[in-house]
Amino acid sequence: MPLSLVRLDIEGISYSQTQSGAYALILKEIKGERTLPIIIGAFEAQAIAIALEKEIKPPRPLVHDLFKTFSERFHIVVKQVIIHKLVDGVFYSSLICEQDKIEQIIDSRTSDAVALAVRFNAPIFTYENILDKAGIYLNPNEKDELTEMEEEAKLAIDELVSDIEEIVREASDFDALTINELHEKLNEAVENEDYELAARIRDEIEKR
Repeated sequence: MPLSLVRLDIEGISYSQTQSGAYALILKEIKGERTLPIIIGAFEAQAIAIALEKEIKPPRPLVHDLFKTFSERFHIVVKQVIIHKLVDGVFYSSLICEQDKIEQIIDSRTSDAVALAVRFNAPIFTYENILDKAGIYLNPNEKDELTEMEEEAKLAIDELVSDIEEIVREASDFDALTINELHEKLNEAVENEDYELAARIRDEIEKR
């Protein structure tokens, strides 16, 4: 008997209640009330958030943007994403791709698969048995909890996008600085133990 596929929509990205520094990608079945929370890292959360916003363009392509450009150049299309397996709390996904009318299936981390699905405007599916196992069913008495979850998800996305906007602004500021000034900024960032900023300045120096 073939397994039934269920289409999912991205409900949002929320802070993980179980893992510090991680996020929960919240997927919801389109024709139903179950949600499927998937723990993802901060980088993956940003990659999904920036694709959802669409108005923000990083100064240099993110990995998933590069993948999309590469795929389009060689006429490869991601047709859909299927979350096909759940083992020990880890979700496994596949990209269903097509090139010259030939379909290929590529294994992928679920966070990467969703980040690409947003960029290719591809539908996301999972199997009914996975939703039965890991889905959270919200009955009418839990609507307030769903609203709170949605608000947290929107807040998390806003903060992720805000971080990305700050990086874009800093990149623009870097353009106006000379190499010597960039080295001074780098030393200052290291002294202040702002290693994230130091890494971005180092990248700018190497780029030049």
